[in-house]
Amino acid sequence: QNYLDNFWPDLKAAHELFGSILQARRERESESQENNGKEYPEHLPMEILEAGIKSGRYIQGTLNVNKHRAQLEAFVRLQGFGSKETG
Repeated sequence: QNYLDNFWPDLKAAHELFGSILQARRERESESQENNGKEYPEHLPMEILEAGIKSGRYIQGTLNVNKHRAQLEAFVRLQGFGSKETG
């Protein structure tokens, strides 16, 4: 803000953009506080997810997204599968 005020006091578009970015940041911080620091709220309560995993209704794993084709390609690596461990 100081930089804009001191060096570009008449550049209205830059001041509007800065204000917009600042507002978006405040909204994101507010949402993060509401969600206990999580970027996205949980869709189901944890106890339902845990019960679903134990019953086999849900699976648990790590989401892997192709960084070059993120809109098109992703998969879930299941825990205990695909590792190089021998047993």
